[in-house]
Amino acid sequence: MAAFNLTPSEPSPFILMGIPGLDAAHIWISIPFSTFYIIGLFGNFMLLFVIGKEQTLHKPMYLLLCMLALTDIGMSTSVMPKALCILWFNLNGITMGGCLTQMFFIHAVSVMQSAVLLTMAFDRYVAICNPLRYTTILTNVRIAKLGLVGLTRAVLFILPMPLLVSRLPFCANRIIPHTYCEHMAVAKMSCGDFTVNRTYGLVVAFVVIGFDLTLIALSYSLIIRAVLRISSKKAHQKALNTCTAHICVMLMSYTACLFTYLTQRFGQGIASHVHVTFANFYLLVPPMLNPIIYGVKTKELRDKVGKYTCR
Repeated sequence: MAAFNLTPSEPSPFILMGIPGLDAAHIWISIPFSTFYIIGLFGNFMLLFVIGKEQTLHKPMYLLLCMLALTDIGMSTSVMPKALCILWFNLNGITMGGCLTQMFFIHAVSVMQSAVLLTMAFDRYVAICNPLRYTTILTNVRIAKLGLVGLTRAVLFILPMPLLVSRLPFCANRIIPHTYCEHMAVAKMSCGDFTVNRTYGLVVAFVVIGFDLTLIALSYSLIIRAVLRISSKKAHQKALNTCTAHICVMLMSYTACLFTYLTQRFGQGIASHVHVTFANFYLLVPPMLNPIIYGVKTKELRDKVGKYTCR
């Protein structure tokens, strides 16, 4: 009889709870969420517009900023429209297909962003440690190819996640204590064995984040060593300034990413509403702050943005 309770192909929708335990405050919580989302969209689209319009900004560094802006838009937009429908209108239902699609885009864009941040670290390494060969090593075409490699890697690593979840049996409990379909949050709702899902998620996290963070740390250790050898204080300061924005963005992105990932899998002692709120801020705050950080720290970009905003 128990076998008849298993419904792997049942079309019944999942129910996204929103932020568990804070149902009465959903309207108030939606205010910062929607504000951050709108500011992030405006800032990133402004960045794309200015870099697209200005021929002088058609350089590898700014092409990478465009890629980062696109991943920022993708990360927040894959979650926020549905999350705001939950918070504003209590539209909690999501189909299996919709849930798996959202899951794929959230995680694929996150892996793609990690590849972009790694490429940006390599860009700064070449600019500071091998400046005479910068224009020959990093061309726009090469950056585009590296972006395509990062996109391919993201698709290949993440595509198995929704495929594995789609094979899991789900019983009566289809209530997900989250605002979006995070891989393990959905897998835990299964009444079957999701060990393969857990293991695959851990492998992807350690391979992608571990590989990227190791190379980023190596790049910046070589950059710091090169900067310390510069005798001129002016050149020393200039070299550090070129890296400050990148370091701020990487620290913000990876710290939030690791906290969200680890609490989902090992943070049983952390209240659900704390984890879910922080998971949403991870998808909202970096996309909002990234264009601001680069706009403030990059003089050439700041001047071009001012040209359009101060007309």
